[in-house]
Amino acid sequence: MWDVVAISYKTGFSFLFFILAILAVIVARKGYASKNIYGGTSTLICGILFGFFGIYNLVHAILPYPFNGFMVWWVGIICLIYMLYALLINKTIKKIELEQSRDYEFDSNKLSRLKRYIVLIRKENPYQKKISLKMEAIRKSFHSTGLLVLIAYYGLLFIPPLTQMVNEGLITYITQVGAFYSSLWGDIGLYPYVPGDFNAVIDLTMFALIAALFFMMLSDLIRILWGPEYSIFSLLTKSVLRNKEFNAFGPQIHLICGSIFSYLLYMMGLIPATLAFSAITVSCFSDALAALIGRKYGRHQITCIGGDVKSIEGFIAGAGSAFLFALFFVGPFYALLVALIFFLLDYFPIVIADNILNPIAISIVLGLVSVFIPIPIGF
Repeated sequence: MWDVVAISYKTGFSFLFFILAILAVIVARKGYASKNIYGGTSTLICGILFGFFGIYNLVHAILPYPFNGFMVWWVGIICLIYMLYALLINKTIKKIELEQSRDYEFDSNKLSRLKRYIVLIRKENPYQKKISLKMEAIRKSFHSTGLLVLIAYYGLLFIPPLTQMVNEGLITYITQVGAFYSSLWGDIGLYPYVPGDFNAVIDLTMFALIAALFFMMLSDLIRILWGPEYSIFSLLTKSVLRNKEFNAFGPQIHLICGSIFSYLLYMMGLIPATLAFSAITVSCFSDALAALIGRKYGRHQITCIGGDVKSIEGFIAGAGSAFLFALFFVGPFYALLVALIFFLLDYFPIVIADNILNPIAISIVLGLVSVFIPIPIGF
């Protein structure tokens, strides 16, 4: 019986990725139709990655049972939360429209905070060509979540990896509620890890990445397909949307898709962990530093191939920090390659978000170089 349940959850997990792939293609077409080539192409690449994740899971299983089942339930729970929020917004919109029809002297200043937010976001275009430095900092703050991935896998100073702590906590909980757990997920012996099992660290780090993807992805789909006022993330970040996000996925989706691909290469045994985390760390932090320092201190402008205007200070901050972050993981030779890849992707015109390309390109290029050039990774 539980073998059938395990296969069902594995298939359902892949099905979720296939649904995302189909929706990504639909969104990409909307992006192309609205002349957003950058956003449409980046979204299409995400769709291709979703399809790849789904196929790989069917063949090899990205997550073992019962964690693939946990993920299916997680997606169901956040779908329910987002739908309830969307219904609340829809009900509030109807109230606002009714109040506006009854009162010719409608004063938005007297409305609740939620109603003012809805009136503002429906009145003004939330997608901007250029945003303020403060809003840029808020936008780039999402990149700091890369630190959580590092703590999940490596831990912090004397703190063990968070995933190891989660695994041991789950084992304790399962032992305490054995009968209840067995009724939902089968015999306790089916749980795939033991205390201190490093496979738990590897798998649960991927679990955290994919859980974050679905958490952000579903909100972004609501923003695109229904309108930004229906998205919880838009409530928090309505001032940091750019034209490139119109009818397209946001940068947080690009970043986490590329990071999952890079980490999956490690799980497949194609690249070492240090290389994968070098790619993820550089993608999370160097891009943010390049943008913020370029906006704040950029005095020497340069026109990139393709027409984008950036600053030399931003390039130095981005490439320099890429080298330093990578140096910690892969040593000086490969760190130079990382800095070069980061610079090239930033300078040359590519209609795909660098948040996707950086982790993928760094992982693949360094992986190939490490195979053909006998220089050890690290110090």
